[in-house]
Amino acid sequence: MARRKSSFSTGEAANCLEPAADPMGTPRLRESDDPEVVIAAPAATLRAFLRAAKAGEFDRMIE
Repeated sequence: MARRKSSFSTGEAANCLEPAADPMGTPRLRESDDPEVVIAAPAATLRAFLRAAKAGEFDRMIE
């Protein structure tokens, strides 16, 4: 699987999720600081999560 690294993750920093799709097209996210950790989710679920994150719905979790 070809993975993409965020432009916000600079140098050797291990602070991002690396997206890819498996051969069936299922989105997979790999934790950059622990590459053995891979999360698979249906595309619709991932889209909903990304929309919520962009809207700030999880901001209170990091305060």
